[in-house]
Amino acid sequence: MSESDSQLPSAFVADVLLWKRWRVSLGVIFVATVAWILFEWTGLPFLTICSDVLLILIVLLFLHAKFASLRNKQPPTLPELVVSEEMVNDVAASFRVKINNVLLIAHDITIDKDFRTFFKVVVCLWFLSAIGSIISFFTLAYIGTLMMITIPALYSKHRQSSKQYRIVDEGVFNRLPRNMSKDKES
Repeated sequence: MSESDSQLPSAFVADVLLWKRWRVSLGVIFVATVAWILFEWTGLPFLTICSDVLLILIVLLFLHAKFASLRNKQPPTLPELVVSEEMVNDVAASFRVKINNVLLIAHDITIDKDFRTFFKVVVCLWFLSAIGSIISFFTLAYIGTLMMITIPALYSKHRQSSKQYRIVDEGVFNRLPRNMSKDKES
C-alpha cells in the first residue's frame, strides 16, 4: 500500500469494490467461494473448521521449529502478540456504547407510539425469518459478498445509462400533479 492509501483506508476499499485493484477483488471472490464451498458442501460447523485450521498451523509451526533445531538452525521467530489494557478498555467502551444505542432503539420501537416504525421492524424481521428458513446464513453471506463486489463496479461502469433512466423518471414525476385536494368537489 502506498502512503496515501495508508492515510485513507476507505480509498483502498473503494478501489477494491470498483475493481481498480482487480487482483484483490478477485481474491475476495475466490476466498468467499472457497469458504462457502467449505461450509455448505462439507456440512462441518464453523467452529470445527476453525479449530482444524488452527491445529494444522500449530502442528506445522511445531514441526518446522523441531526440524530447524535438528539441522542446527535457528527456529522461526514469531511476533509477540500483546493486548494492552488500554485497547481492551477502548473496545469494551465502544461495545457498551453500541449496545446502549441498540437498546435505546429497541425501546423506542416497542414503547414509542409510532406504529409505522413498529410495523416496518416487524415486517423486516418476518422477512429475515422467512429467508433464514430457506437459505443458510453462509449462503446469504456469500450472496451478499458477491453483490457487494459486483454491484458497485457494474454501477460505475454503466453510470451513463442509469443517468438516462433518472432523466426519464424525473420527466414522469414532473407530469404528476403536485397537490391533490382531499376534499374534491364533485
